[in-house]
Order: sequence, then structure tokens, then C-alpha cells
Amino acid sequence: MHKKIVIYTKDSCPYCARAKRLLDARGYAYDEINVEGNADKRAWLVEVTGRRTVPQIFIDGQAVGGSDDLHELDRAGGLAKLVEGA
Repeated sequence: MHKKIVIYTKDSCPYCARAKRLLDARGYAYDEINVEGNADKRAWLVEVTGRRTVPQIFIDGQAVGGSDDLHELDRAGGLAKLVEGA
């Protein structure tokens, strides 16, 4: 059983697409929440993550960062451990 992945995105965001491609390639299901035009949700993301950029990715409620952070985590072997609990 994989842990829950949530990715916050915006329309026409190349980094969002890149992060989703990686998750898809690894076979990880995720919930996508588009924050385009949603000032309240954007403000919440900044409050929780300290970042104004998208995507913002959460695994089991833990903020793991953006696309570059996700790819680095994957390269280091940490993504599978975090998602699969291995």
C-alpha cells in the first residue's frame, strides 16, 4: 500500500508536468489539486511550505518540495522509500 501523494499545480506549469511524469513513470497514483486562481489555497501553501512556487508535493502529509526536490529524492533512492515505506 503506497502512501498518499498530493501534488498542488497550476495550468501550463512545465515543472508540474515534469513532476507528474516522474510519478506516473514510477507507477505512483496521486491526487492533483489545481490552485490556479485560488488565492486561499495559494496562501495556505505558502504558509505551510514557505514557498510560492508550484508544484508542491506532499507524501502522507509531509511536504517534500517541488519538482527538482522530487527528482533529487528519486535519484537518491528516497522516493520509493518514502512512498512505499520500504
